[in-house]
Amino acid sequence: MGSKNVRKIQEVIHGGDGWNKCWEQGLTPWDTGRPTPVLVDLLEKGGLPKGRALVPGCGTGYDVVAIAGPERFVVGLEISERAIKRAEEDQVYSFSYLRNKRELKELNPYECNLHFWNKFFCAIEPSMRPAWASQVRDMLKPDGELITLMFPIGDREGGPPYNVTLDTYEEVLHPMGLRAISVEDNELAIRPRKGREKIARWKRPLNLSPL
Repeated sequence: MGSKNVRKIQEVIHGGDGWNKCWEQGLTPWDTGRPTPVLVDLLEKGGLPKGRALVPGCGTGYDVVAIAGPERFVVGLEISERAIKRAEEDQVYSFSYLRNKRELKELNPYECNLHFWNKFFCAIEPSMRPAWASQVRDMLKPDGELITLMFPIGDREGGPPYNVTLDTYEEVLHPMGLRAISVEDNELAIRPRKGREKIARWKRPLNLSPL
């Protein structure tokens, strides 16, 4: 994604109803039109926890549909009405969509076995990251797993997307008791993200009590 496109997206996002306008204007480079390849790989290998799953920032729902099945009930969280309208055209069993923070709050206590955050962290204002980590902890079962695609890893300023590193995740997740069990380069990243994206898997310990 060129710097000109990044600036255009930033201008739209920082305006009113920015994310929805991005979808309306087709400014959605994060929407690849298919499930995330590394997620599909994990599913094929049987490497994902069963039970309840949450996919925040799910866009048009490719990952939600991919994860959903007889062994998993999936909730996709998305604030863009345009994206949700497109997502709901694909009807499968065992999933639903939430449109706003109020609906998410009404889920509590809603503890999941799995959270899948597909680069959504880079869209969060840095000052809000501790609150994000707290919510992840509160909505993840003991021994539950958080999977994060860490992007963009590099040397850029401003955002969104905001630059991320393993340290920026650990800084907010460690106080919540979550620890990385693996961090790897995402070899299945799409070409524009090759070398700038990692996949990290985090666990909430069994003996961790909510603070």
